Amino acid sequence: MSENDTLTPSRPWDADEFPAELSGGTLMIDLRAIQENYRFLSNLTKPSECGAAVKADAYGLGMIPVSQALWSAGCRTFFVALPGEGAKLRASLPEASIYVLGGLMPNSAPFLAEHGLQPVLTSPEEISEWAQFCREQDRRLPAGLHVDTGINRLGLNQAQVECLAACHRDLSAFRITLIITHLACGDTPNAPMNREQLARFEALRALLPEARASIANSAGMLNTEEFHCDVCRPGIALYGGKPLADRSNPMRPVVSLYGNVLSVRELKAGERVGYSATWVCERPSRIAVIAVGYADGYFRCLSGSSRTERAHVYIGGQFAPVVGRVSMDMITVDVTDVPPEFARRGSKAELLGPHITIDDMARWAGTISYEVLTSLGSRYYRMYSSYD
Repeated sequence: MSENDTLTPSRPWDADEFPAELSGGTLMIDLRAIQENYRFLSNLTKPSECGAAVKADAYGLGMIPVSQALWSAGCRTFFVALPGEGAKLRASLPEASIYVLGGLMPNSAPFLAEHGLQPVLTSPEEISEWAQFCREQDRRLPAGLHVDTGINRLGLNQAQVECLAACHRDLSAFRITLIITHLACGDTPNAPMNREQLARFEALRALLPEARASIANSAGMLNTEEFHCDVCRPGIALYGGKPLADRSNPMRPVVSLYGNVLSVRELKAGERVGYSATWVCERPSRIAVIAVGYADGYFRCLSGSSRTERAHVYIGGQFAPVVGRVSMDMITVDVTDVPPEFARRGSKAELLGPHITIDDMARWAGTISYEVLTSLGSRYYRMYSSYD
């Protein structure tokens, strides 16, 4: 943003057809930055393959444009959570290798086979169903296996792996292309559980047919090369989030969000702002009303209060605090110290961008950057940069 807080995007930005002037805010997604983040991670983990987690609509940023940019940058293996996501991605990238991390839903095998999707099988029941389908089709279709090493969500436990190892009938009916597990404490590099999980993973892999292995998410990739294995599957790092809690963020920011100022009100000392009148002006104040609210993913818990660290926007070269309650469609911001020519009806305030990162907003809200991105609403005017 320039100092006059006007947004005048030009090439290489391409936008949706919905007019920017009729939206509450503008969400800019830098696809070239995503490519650069991918190349950084890919170079970091060579010779391991670097895939990409594009589940949840590429963490809220748009699965199709993001995946196409990643494909152009050299990514060939993608991870989604659900079959519908995989089918949508397959229509865009017909040659990609696509894994469905949510496993095999009952009676979904024909759908996955039709769209060339590989389920990451998580239980003996799923393995039996996929094997039976393969036998009926007389095809050794590919699939992954998920083994649980301590996070206790999806995945085969040790007893189940040992049982499968003793009887290979179902495993021989299809091709195992990947064996994965998931770190519980990957974002804490020195957590003892990380190495415990790695040891369990290696022990369970030894009982199964030989296949490529995957353990590292974004945090695991930046943790130590021991977690790289054959395939890495970054997510948040691709989208600019900070992978490790105790280290600086090496990733390029991807998202910028600018909210439209609807009006600026002049208030006297002692007047109150917003629902429940929770904020009181301690001095004559100017309050900007911005057309972004919790319906757009600007969390209600960011409401101005006595929190140790209050949420801010950036406008006119200054940070301005959010005051009063965040409502469905708008927030109120104290712009008393911002020159009036920069905080006026029709100007724009940075909610995310060069001065406010997704990790800043996550910290203010008491959450994580993943939730910030995946909560971004559908009412924004979305703009995507061109890419290599």
